[in-house]
Amino acid sequence: MPSSDYRRYVALGDSQTEGLGDGDDTTGLRGFADRFAGHLDAARPGLRYANLAVRGRLAGQVRAEQLGPALALRPDIATVVAGVNDVLRPRFDAAEVAGHLEAMFAALTGAGAHVATVTFPDLGRIVPLARPLVPRLTELNDRVREAAARHGVAVAETALPEAVADPRMWTTDRLHASSLGHERIAAALAHAVGLPGSDDTWTHPLPPRAAAAPGAAVAAELRWAAAFLGPWLGRRLRGRSSGDGRTAKRPDLLPFGPA
Repeated sequence: MPSSDYRRYVALGDSQTEGLGDGDDTTGLRGFADRFAGHLDAARPGLRYANLAVRGRLAGQVRAEQLGPALALRPDIATVVAGVNDVLRPRFDAAEVAGHLEAMFAALTGAGAHVATVTFPDLGRIVPLARPLVPRLTELNDRVREAAARHGVAVAETALPEAVADPRMWTTDRLHASSLGHERIAAALAHAVGLPGSDDTWTHPLPPRAAAAPGAAVAAELRWAAAFLGPWLGRRLRGRSSGDGRTAKRPDLLPFGPA
């Protein structure tokens, strides 16, 4: 199918695909999937779009809960983005996580959909306290690339540009992309699948910003740990997830527009 002729787009994933960091639950979430749908609709007006993502989901949960409904919608293009929640858990098996992703790649491409995914940025460049997780992300990214190559899945290499570490690309929790970050991910996906008018400008650095005051970085780390790390650890200890009780924001294929 020509890259400008997609008509049915289904997004599978977790909080990034749901759109956390780009809007809120009161005004509505946008996110890279909504923005990528905008690129698709611009290339061929009349797109129908569903977003099955739910925040907090592990890769195995995305596969168990979202793959069947996605296949039932018969997409001709789909995005599968999951795995970071797994990386953050004490127990992590890159082969197992990549296996869930590959199973989704295989099922969707086997049903005739063009599939796209992303690689994950180095969290250590964004959250210094997360540097011990870098080997996990590196291994997962390598496995994602290998699985994608086996199934003809397009990969947006969002892990690579230097701009990804710019704080302006992230919300204050540093785990979710900001509106600007989501915009860049959408542009990366458009480029990866070869949509007309797409290019590599999403990799370009942002304009320079004022230098931080001495000691500001340490203070910022302490504020981040108190505001975000502590509550996140508390949920893990209680066996809770930010997605508990939530369902997909856009479970049906609808004409592109606000969910």
